[in-house]
Amino acid sequence: MSTNKVQVHTLSVLCEDVDGIISRISGMFTRRAFSIISISSGRTEVEGINRITIIVEGEDHVVEQITKQLNKLIPVIKVTRHDPESIVSRGLMMVKVSADNSNRTQVVESAKLFRAHVVDVGPESVIIECTGTPSKLQALLDVLEPFGIRELVEASPTAISRGPRAMYPANL
Repeated sequence: MSTNKVQVHTLSVLCEDVDGIISRISGMFTRRAFSIISISSGRTEVEGINRITIIVEGEDHVVEQITKQLNKLIPVIKVTRHDPESIVSRGLMMVKVSADNSNRTQVVESAKLFRAHVVDVGPESVIIECTGTPSKLQALLDVLEPFGIRELVEASPTAISRGPRAMYPANL
């Protein structure tokens, strides 16, 4: 009997900033029939090095295979599989909510409860920006839903390890 359980895993991939690296990574997932929940990429404090956060769902042995396949890609410098307890992970959401003079104050106050920020105010709507865990973002949506969600966009989470250790090899 297998003790592996399907769960969500967060991977950080350090790679050279080369054209097409996201395509190569997503192509590797497609060829191997691995599923990506989300993927985000951004620069790091080292020029020419990017960090890609990939969130996948699967059994431990599948994630081990994903890690091995990622390490085979030439521009990849390092792949780290994070323990959920040892990372800080946040997503970004922007939501346009119906708001006029009669309810704008309530919408703004609702956003403040979640430490969200109003980034634009129009005659019939406000745009709210919020960062946090998926459950926090969903809770904010639940509170804003009665006002009327006009538009919603959510960015993939990024993650970083807690504590003093950095992901970079000492020779970088």
